[in-house]
Amino acid sequence: MIKMEGIVKRFGDLTVLKEVSFHVNEKEIFGLLGPSGAGKTTIINILTGQLIPEGGSHTIEAKPFETGLMLEQDGLYVRLSCLDNLNVFADIYGIPHSKSIEALQSVGLSDSAKKPVQAISKGMRQRLSLARAILHEPKVLFLDEPTSGLDPGTAKGIHRLILRLRDRGATVFLTTHNMDEAVKICDRVALLHKGDIIEQGTPLDVCHRHNAIKTVPDLETVFINMTGVELE
Repeated sequence: MIKMEGIVKRFGDLTVLKEVSFHVNEKEIFGLLGPSGAGKTTIINILTGQLIPEGGSHTIEAKPFETGLMLEQDGLYVRLSCLDNLNVFADIYGIPHSKSIEALQSVGLSDSAKKPVQAISKGMRQRLSLARAILHEPKVLFLDEPTSGLDPGTAKGIHRLILRLRDRGATVFLTTHNMDEAVKICDRVALLHKGDIIEQGTPLDVCHRHNAIKTVPDLETVFINMTGVELE
């Protein structure tokens, strides 16, 4: 569904991606793990056409309107209500406003539908951004650290929603530095360090290959052993 081959990206004299290659299968949750500055968001920006790489190739087997995107910079209209924010995009996609109500329900924001975005919390803004990303039921969903800064209960609800989206046929590409999140919801993962993919596979297989498993997968131990860097 998604493929990168030999992608190179530079900003001036700084090479941030060094011949990055990976693939994402249809109807799976693929997690890209790495510390801040590793190049995770850059990869999403390349895949979604917001940046052009200096080398390599990438493909997505979906049309532009068949993808959904949730970035750290949410781009929400702060003076509009939560519902009106979604209705703007419902009009762009040519879908009924009833889909906006359903999307708010799916992320637990029904009671805040009429509140202006400037009056809601950061966690609620993240959920609204996710609602906007799934509004049109995309085939491919890009999520850039979707649970960063959320309380455990809210994050668990987002995890359940992401799993439901996959079970309904969506392909999900997410970035995270949360090891527990990756183990719980990702079918496969890739570890990114200083612009290089240093390991990839299922969470369990990655841990087995590095003897980092006792009772549960411990991707954090794998990453620290390989790089000497803590993810948080």
